[in-house]
Amino acid sequence: MDRQSDILLESGTNELGVMEFTIGGEVFGINVAKVLEIMMVCPIVPMQKAQKDIEGIFKSRDMLLTVIDLASYLGLPPSKNPGRDIFIITRFNNANFAFHVHSVVGIDRISWTEIKKPDRIIYGGEDGVATGIAEYNGRLITILDFEKIVSEISPEMGIQYEDLEQLGVRHRSNKPLLIAEDSTLLSKMIVESLRRAGYENLTKVDNGQEAWDFLQEVKNSQDPLENHVCCVVTDIEMPQMDGHHLTKLIKEDPILKSLPVILFSSLITEEMKIKGEQLGADAQISKPEIANLVSLIDSFLMKQ
Repeated sequence: MDRQSDILLESGTNELGVMEFTIGGEVFGINVAKVLEIMMVCPIVPMQKAQKDIEGIFKSRDMLLTVIDLASYLGLPPSKNPGRDIFIITRFNNANFAFHVHSVVGIDRISWTEIKKPDRIIYGGEDGVATGIAEYNGRLITILDFEKIVSEISPEMGIQYEDLEQLGVRHRSNKPLLIAEDSTLLSKMIVESLRRAGYENLTKVDNGQEAWDFLQEVKNSQDPLENHVCCVVTDIEMPQMDGHHLTKLIKEDPILKSLPVILFSSLITEEMKIKGEQLGADAQISKPEIANLVSLIDSFLMKQ
């Protein structure tokens, strides 16, 4: 995984390291920042009454891992050579999982500008599981929404509205927030959570490029910045422009740099926090900690 480390150490390049893998002859991708290691399949212990896409559990080093069968989840045919299949061991949302795939092709380095948002009609809208489509060396690579897969199989891993109750009595606020999130499901849940928390003036965009375009329009309007946006909440993984590059652009802009930027991502690790700090992010918090996100927004807006 040396290649992964090289990619992670770079800051604000708007590039993605994609690990290509196959299932049923189709090519898919995962951000290498989510990958801890890959290994050959090994014996697992079935779990009684588990969801049909969960094969079971096994122990790797000191980790007890749940194995998710991606072929089953995606409705694709099983492997023709199961003994040569691969487990991709991942970490995101502060949790570890093993995803059962049929082969690993390798790691590619792709600009986010080359990754397109999938057509919602073709790829299922809110029910779709693709976050991006990349064309690389003549191949189409479907970037899967692993957070959505896990939240569907294990709902407790997703955003929990009831966590907002720990914040106590809330008051309505008209201070404008800018939300950049590409996942249809997660963006809907984040917006709903913020509205439940009292924030009513929300601008939602699908990626960093749209967020940057919006901020440029605000800047060029000559209106006071705070009339349009007081805080930016952004995912990291997004087509066209990722959250790290967006943060870099905001913090390098003489007018926009005063905006608080919160990175709200499944990828927040100690290593990724260093990267975010280098780029000027004001706060970084892991999904799905929605109550902590609201508290951070509260604290930044109280200072304004």
